[in-house]
Amino acid sequence: MGRGVCGIPEEGGVKRKLIAAIGIAGMMVSIAACGDNKSGGSDKGADAKELTVWLTVDAQNNWPALVKAADAAVQKKHPGIKIKHEYYGWPDKNTKLDAVLATDKAPDVVEMGNTEMLGYMVKGAFAPVDASKFDNSAAWLDGLKASVTYDGKTYGVPYYAGGRVANWRKDVAASVGVKTPPKTYKELTAALGKIQKKQGSKFSAWYQPTRDWYAAMSFVYDAGGSIAVESGGQWKGNLSSPESVKGLTEFKKVVDTYMHGDKTKDESDRYIVYGQGKSAMIFGAAWEGATSEDPKNDKTGKLKGNLENFVMPGPSGKNIPVFLGGSDLAIPVKSKAQGVAAEWINALTGAKGQKGLMAKGNLPNNKTDLATLKNDPATEVPATAAESNWFVPMAPGWGQVEKAQVLQKMLQNIGTGKKSVEAAAKEADAAIDKVINTK
Repeated sequence: MGRGVCGIPEEGGVKRKLIAAIGIAGMMVSIAACGDNKSGGSDKGADAKELTVWLTVDAQNNWPALVKAADAAVQKKHPGIKIKHEYYGWPDKNTKLDAVLATDKAPDVVEMGNTEMLGYMVKGAFAPVDASKFDNSAAWLDGLKASVTYDGKTYGVPYYAGGRVANWRKDVAASVGVKTPPKTYKELTAALGKIQKKQGSKFSAWYQPTRDWYAAMSFVYDAGGSIAVESGGQWKGNLSSPESVKGLTEFKKVVDTYMHGDKTKDESDRYIVYGQGKSAMIFGAAWEGATSEDPKNDKTGKLKGNLENFVMPGPSGKNIPVFLGGSDLAIPVKSKAQGVAAEWINALTGAKGQKGLMAKGNLPNNKTDLATLKNDPATEVPATAAESNWFVPMAPGWGQVEKAQVLQKMLQNIGTGKKSVEAAAKEADAAIDKVINTK
């Protein structure tokens, strides 16, 4: 899994600094009640007297009022019910969850990073839910919908999302006569070429860590390729397909041309490197630019107010598909209050809840609300970028692919020139094929 600041999984629980990145810190929405309390889970425990909800500290620190509103909605329908909340940091949550799932004291609702879902769904740890019972489920963002779907069933509800955007220094761009963000890939590379020539070989016109598979796979999907394909219930690596190789070749060109840093690094400290002032652009999570210009990270003293997010154009001529990170809410199969748990989830993630989450700097879980953000200049960029998205293969052994860092190793071999794109991709496919169908 990719890691963000302080070890938080980038794909689960998008960093709260996104609120600064999209400039809507001042927005507030008051929620008196959320959702209509319809149950989308099992009838089991429909009259439960207690409900235990596990969330991450993001909810505790940033939108406690929304959690209270969800509680109130459920308590109105179930007078006297006791709702207990436990909050966890991302690095600690799954260790605790794994331990408790082996007992009869499982929580009734648990927040999961969206790429964390698959391993638990494969093992049968979560109860299936009826997606049609949850607000806006027909319009869930594709990447989030994929994250809660396995073997034709739905095992969770998308909570909120966060995408990826490009970010560059306006002053550096202006120094070569470019005063507006590029709309096409041709405009982008033309501007970066001028910047690279002006700044010299010790400067990265685009700081793009070689092992950043989230960015690399965006190029693969933009070219019509994919990490893996499924046929007849079996998955097979697809990185050596002509389309995938085309995307990987373009990614290598980016790294070769504009990236003049350590080509064995991943993206975990990109915001720190960007803040050092030796690069003009990054392509990453929407919070990274704002974090780089924080005085704690800005070593130039020039970044505050000088960084600009824009939608990343792809070589295909369309906006590049971005990895869609975010969180889901699931109901452990051992929960004794599944019916009420589903009601609570719908109260938090439903129509009114989404408005509150957006006001706190999150992207919504559905396309309908996302469209409203596109109409606001303050949120237009991240919302537009999130429209075109991709997600990891929902294969039983995908967790083993990530654990083995197959993609990172392939990209490092490509970026350092140790292997050709074709050879590295074939090797990666072989490694994927060994484990991707294994539960």
